[in-house]
Amino acid sequence: MRIVVVGGGAWGTAFSRLLRDRGHDVVIATRATLDEAPYEEADLVVIAVPSHAFRDVLAHIRGDAPVLSLVKGLDPASGDRLSTVVQDRPVAVLSGPNMAEEVATGLPGAAVIASEDEELALRLQEAVTSGTFRVYVNTDLIGVELCGAAKNVIALAAGGVDGLGLGDNAKAALITRGLVEMARLGEACGAEAETFSGLAGMGDLIVSCFHPLGRNRRAGELIARGAKADEARSQIGQAVEGLTTAPVLRDLSRRIGVELPITEGVCAVLDGMPLHELAGSLMGRRPTEE
Repeated sequence: MRIVVVGGGAWGTAFSRLLRDRGHDVVIATRATLDEAPYEEADLVVIAVPSHAFRDVLAHIRGDAPVLSLVKGLDPASGDRLSTVVQDRPVAVLSGPNMAEEVATGLPGAAVIASEDEELALRLQEAVTSGTFRVYVNTDLIGVELCGAAKNVIALAAGGVDGLGLGDNAKAALITRGLVEMARLGEACGAEAETFSGLAGMGDLIVSCFHPLGRNRRAGELIARGAKADEARSQIGQAVEGLTTAPVLRDLSRRIGVELPITEGVCAVLDGMPLHELAGSLMGRRPTEE
């Protein structure tokens, strides 16, 4: 396939290498070359940019090639899932436990491709799957996208647990209840429950909360140790999607009437609440059934 990958960051570069190893003709379009990329000649356009840049990038893509989004977030302006921003062409989303550094070095991994166009998803599955990168197909586009957005916010909280030195019991409890939050939101939005126990849900949540190089986990740890959100982002030097997504996800949950206490707590910390106060308030919530 002739493929344009928009985004020259760690994940865009790693995914481009994976595609080239599969024998595809790949061109990487960076911010400087966005208008010069051969979109009209492409069989596929892959978007690997921060969520806040997705809509602007889409406006520059000419032709009618399908879009495969690698972006794990929501549209900050509207709160919509990013696939809904794509109006004039088929769209699919790839998600899962895919740390760019590991994919780039050829370590084994797996992902899921979701699309309402099952034929497109199957075609992309065949194009991407390799001996080290196994791809599954899922028709639950809603669930896969919400997983990708929400897990980043939970990873911020998990990093906060690390930064405060609260221990593995607390971290495991937070991650488990975070998964419940994700599934609760997904159910309210029409997602399938099974998606949240799969690669895009539990799989991506686990690696995001534990990997030492995970940006969101690292940002949460830095904030717990006294850094402001902008300082944490600056130290990491790359996009930290959870910092962008947290207030968007909170606002979405309020609009549809779904309770997300961890997400609400992360937003409260970003707004200035001391993290140890958040930990106390979460532990002091009224006991209920699991």
